[in-house]
Amino acid sequence: MDRVSVDLALQGGGSHGAFTWGVLDRLLEEEWIDIEGVCGTSAGAMNAVVLADGYAQNGRAGAKAALARYWRQVSDAAHLSPFQRSPLDRLLGRWSLDQSPGYLLMDFMSRMLSPYQYNPTGHNALQPILDRQVNFERLRTSPIKVFITATNVRTGRPRVFGNADITPDALMASACLPTLFQAVEIDGDPYWDGGYSGNPTLAPLAEALTADDIILVPVNPLERAGTPRTPTDILNRLNEVSFNAVLVKELYMIERLQRDGASAGADLAAREWARLRLHVVRNPLMNGLDFSSKLNAEWSFVSMLHTEGRKAAQAFLDAHGAALGQRQSLDFDALLAQL
Repeated sequence: MDRVSVDLALQGGGSHGAFTWGVLDRLLEEEWIDIEGVCGTSAGAMNAVVLADGYAQNGRAGAKAALARYWRQVSDAAHLSPFQRSPLDRLLGRWSLDQSPGYLLMDFMSRMLSPYQYNPTGHNALQPILDRQVNFERLRTSPIKVFITATNVRTGRPRVFGNADITPDALMASACLPTLFQAVEIDGDPYWDGGYSGNPTLAPLAEALTADDIILVPVNPLERAGTPRTPTDILNRLNEVSFNAVLVKELYMIERLQRDGASAGADLAAREWARLRLHVVRNPLMNGLDFSSKLNAEWSFVSMLHTEGRKAAQAFLDAHGAALGQRQSLDFDALLAQL
């Protein structure tokens, strides 16, 4: 097949990001797909940075190995986490932590106390993993361009960090859930999870890069049946809606520009957005997984998500691989069903 340059857009969602690992693992095996750039938020930002750094070290093989090491280290660190499945959940094969004493205690504490009170040292188990895993100097010169998003607490606006200014703090900020972690201070401003302002942010792919094809890898459901009624289900759905809101607006803006046509007289920004061809790797798992499972990083769960991600990437390639470089495969009319 002819070589095709693509950009990747990776959503965040805690350990559910291991599904994205599986997708990336499979796509990297296709020599005809050249990854020009990646945007990501939270777990999507971790995947993006590890991918680009590994690629800078040893090409596709380096990227695959780096992602595998990262997720193994995340899972190994989870052995010491209080967030463990209950014996009944293990017996029944459920991935939820809703019956985990450690998770229930954390959930209660997060409603009564802030992380400045119950985590006064600001400890984050991901920090030492990133320090070991990522060479941030090498990342600066990676042939894969990376854009990660964090939310400025003071202004509520997104800040996008590129290869040259991505640091461990920027990555920690992109994944900083304010009920679990203290805000990360960068250049005098506090930052929270990028999902609140862009999960992920497509703008840099449209405006700073040249590839016309964007492959979106979602991990947050757009649609759920029924009305949530318990406090946990309500909060879970509220988080999903808010974390998807900016992405949905960007997708519908692209759809509008494509439908109306960006004329020769349109401004450059409109033309840059209208040229994009969008594709989605379907994720059939997430409607069956609850919020608490995002904190479940045991290896059996991570491995299952990786396997399912590879399967989803293969299904995407079978159904839409020929569309890359030629036409858009995302059907906006079926957007909710697609995601």
